[in-house]
Amino acid sequence: MNQFNTFYQSIAVNRLSHWLNTLPSQLDDWQRNHLHGEFKHWQKTLDALPQTTPSTLDLSHSVTAGIRSDINEGEYKRLESLLKKLKPWRKGPYHIHGLHIDTEWRSDFKWDRLVPHISDLKDRYVLDIGCGSGYHLWRMRGEGAKFVVGIDPTQLFVMQFNAIQHFIKDTNVNLLPLGVEQLPELKAFDTVFAMGVLYHRRSPIDFLYQLKSQLNKGGELVLETLIVNGDENTVLVPGERYAKMRNVWFLPSGEAMCAWLERCGFKNVRMVNTDITAVEEQRKTDWIDTESLSDFLDPNDETKTIEGYPAPQRAIFIANT
Repeated sequence: MNQFNTFYQSIAVNRLSHWLNTLPSQLDDWQRNHLHGEFKHWQKTLDALPQTTPSTLDLSHSVTAGIRSDINEGEYKRLESLLKKLKPWRKGPYHIHGLHIDTEWRSDFKWDRLVPHISDLKDRYVLDIGCGSGYHLWRMRGEGAKFVVGIDPTQLFVMQFNAIQHFIKDTNVNLLPLGVEQLPELKAFDTVFAMGVLYHRRSPIDFLYQLKSQLNKGGELVLETLIVNGDENTVLVPGERYAKMRNVWFLPSGEAMCAWLERCGFKNVRMVNTDITAVEEQRKTDWIDTESLSDFLDPNDETKTIEGYPAPQRAIFIANT
């Protein structure tokens, strides 16, 4: 059975039905020709996860499914061993039957910063572009979103999402292995999130138009990205690396980002939050086995990256169509 059949059945009877004109062929091509070399091993890991019935579910304050006493000691150890085979876990945290998946990022910090500024998600159709393993998808659902779709081309993230979905089992929350460039102009979502993605795009203006084309009239864009200090003409174009990342292209000032959004036709553009990324929010844990923020900063001056650029500063922008 095609793993996406349930998703196809869901959108066939909702406002995303026109997506069926292109999506099945894209995902069929992905399954036939583009699976990661480790995909079969990851799938075996998922297939081995214990079948459980969580006694509790909390998506409003965290992503928590079940409590420790729902499973025996053997199942708990098996659960931990299997989920650690899907490292590195970047975005989270997750709590599954008392197991704390202590991800590199405390993505709940970002969520707490943005929730006071966005429109009520109750009964909305929501798209999250570049969603990673889908932590925020669950939090969107916890805020009452009716139908949530995330896209991310990184296949390990898709498998991590499927691992969490194994326990939560909510067909109104979905993650597809797609990049934004593969989306048609759906014009169907009430809210589109794009967090931590814009600076990875070679053409940020094209990216903003792609985001706009997913929103219905009057829809809301929630965009979070790295910024630098400066006026509306200030844009940092790093060299080969920024904070050891190779794929960072453009870091605008807050004023420049607002100007870009307005130039692309967004209305009611505002920057609602700025925050310097702290090592408490992005750090090494037993669930990643790689470097993290402290390794990306100048050891003698934490206000700079190891390359000498301004240290990561993030801002949240809200705009409407």
